[in-house]
Amino acid sequence: MSRISVIGAGAWGTALSILLGRKGTHHISLWVHEPSVLESIRIHRVNESFLPGQSIPDCVSPTGSLDQALRDVEIVVNAVPSQHCRTIVEQASEYLHRDTLLVSATKGLENDSLMRMTEVIRRVVEERRKFEPRTAALSGPSFAAEVARGDPTAITIASKDGALAETVQREFSGPRFRVYTNDDVVGVELGGALKNVIAIAAGICDGLGLGHNSVSALITRGLAEITRLAVACGGRRETMAGLAGLGDLVLTCTGGLSRNRRVGVELGRGHKLPAIIAGMHGMVAEGVSTTEAAVGLARAQNVEMPIAEQMHAILHQGKSPADAIQDLMARTARSEIGL
Repeated sequence: MSRISVIGAGAWGTALSILLGRKGTHHISLWVHEPSVLESIRIHRVNESFLPGQSIPDCVSPTGSLDQALRDVEIVVNAVPSQHCRTIVEQASEYLHRDTLLVSATKGLENDSLMRMTEVIRRVVEERRKFEPRTAALSGPSFAAEVARGDPTAITIASKDGALAETVQREFSGPRFRVYTNDDVVGVELGGALKNVIAIAAGICDGLGLGHNSVSALITRGLAEITRLAVACGGRRETMAGLAGLGDLVLTCTGGLSRNRRVGVELGRGHKLPAIIAGMHGMVAEGVSTTEAAVGLARAQNVEMPIAEQMHAILHQGKSPADAIQDLMARTARSEIGL
């Protein structure tokens, strides 16, 4: 049996452990940070805090010890929030070896360094262990609750290491979970991170009472922004038309399970960000922190991202959502061609 470790027992990490556990061909270790979540899984086989109602297979072993979680595993799936990624990888690095396959399942950017998650993982392991790790990024349209209950889902595994990508494709694929491979790590990771920023804007449209015209325009122009930045950073334009680009963007901007969209809806209704975050009870909307990194990365690459700029002004500078929408509509007219 394959030995796989999932680091992080939020909704997505728990869903992945359920998905892998159902195959019956893996032994899964699930590293859990919160003691209450660990107790819930051990006693009831359910993560009541982050993924209630979904039974966790017996082959998934929860633990609060990174040592136990990472002992003799072949694949490590990192599913912790982006702003905790570096700290967790630093702690985990001593248990990794050269042949360990490291899969990032986190969609975000690190604020201080503006790095993608595989870049953070690679940097930490190279500094602490003095070898180049084998890394990949898992992304695509995939609400945790729907994956956990077995809804048909398709995602992408991206890596420059073709053997790694094919291994993850084989180990993760099932009758209701289809995995495609891609070697455009930059495009896949930026698509997954930046769509959360646009989803907040889509939620704001809904919260302001705007209709389908507004959201459709926002998604389309949001994709143009994401594509500009991804290409400037070395990604491929065609990746943005795939699962990790357009697919994930549409899901997160329109789906009722989207936490980022939910934040936008509440902002559009006039609620303040601290109260909105407090009301999420520990659930993370990655777009809130990613917006700052996205704007920083765009400026560093000299790329225009007006929607991201306005979201940054709302989230971090106190601008009203109505004023932000008005400023977007009042921009100088230009050609759509060329993005």
